[in-house]
Amino acid sequence: MDALTALLTGPRASGAFLLRSVFDPPWSLRIEDRAPLTVLTAVRGTGWVVPDGAEPVPLRPGDLVIVRGPEPYTVADRPQTPPQVVIHPGQVSTTVGGERMCEVLDQGVRTWGTGRDAATVLLSGTYQLHGEVSGRLLRALPPVLRLDAGEWSSPLPALLEAEIGRDEPGQEAVLDRLLDLLLISALRRWFARDDGRAPAWYRAHSDPLVGRALGLLHADPARAWTVRDLAAECGSSRAALAKRFTDLVGEPPMAYLTGWRLARAADLLAEPDATLSAVARRVGYGSGFALSAAFKRVRGLSPQQFRNQSTEAGPAAEAEAAADG
Repeated sequence: MDALTALLTGPRASGAFLLRSVFDPPWSLRIEDRAPLTVLTAVRGTGWVVPDGAEPVPLRPGDLVIVRGPEPYTVADRPQTPPQVVIHPGQVSTTVGGERMCEVLDQGVRTWGTGRDAATVLLSGTYQLHGEVSGRLLRALPPVLRLDAGEWSSPLPALLEAEIGRDEPGQEAVLDRLLDLLLISALRRWFARDDGRAPAWYRAHSDPLVGRALGLLHADPARAWTVRDLAAECGSSRAALAKRFTDLVGEPPMAYLTGWRLARAADLLAEPDATLSAVARRVGYGSGFALSAAFKRVRGLSPQQFRNQSTEAGPAAEAEAAADG
């Protein structure tokens, strides 16, 4: 299992917030929802994604933009247009002065804005990811990632547009999976660029020796791996594997394995019924105590503290939305 696959098989979208936005210029949305990841694509018209303190990024029909949170940003018809609507945690929308706008701008199922025949139509999908396997991937991304229509094409945006306004049984699950597929397709294309932007551990997957080693570690982190065992499975000498792995990935095989095990543990800890001892066994630690010691040494907090933080992160936004509602 590679890290991109882990994004889908671990913390997949669940009840992701998907929306069709329809606006006539001038329009400007201030996004302060603190979401860890948002996917934007333009169906009609043009816009700009304006990160705080960074250059504006154009958004044209067929383009796809991925915004890594939780820092705020603006989406507007022009970079200079002042914000008119603010999106808060829990996807609560207000005017800049705080007046509720959700009902005023409602245009039907998962659609909002100034009118369905508006000049600009954007689709957005907002994740609420807290699993650390995904965190490893997200930390490799820039604050704003853009694929223009000329370098990337996919039938998925059109399919998402067709499905986003439907109100049928199981529709949320359909939209979650479409968003997952759209994200993973875009990330795979972006990582495949020949501009050196992909992280070392991703580029190393293309190496016959190190890619094989990474696949083995990802597939079975619970195994009591040694460099000697890993080299034997890969048909290499211990010294050759250790050197090439370190050169390409940036750290030795066993150090990488520790990081992967703890990332998997963090993801599993987000499951409410998972016990510490069960998680420890699944990621290669002999006991909950051993996992706890390693977790605290590397991450600076205990598994229980991490679990508490992850549990509080999701309900906080819901509580704020309920208070406003």
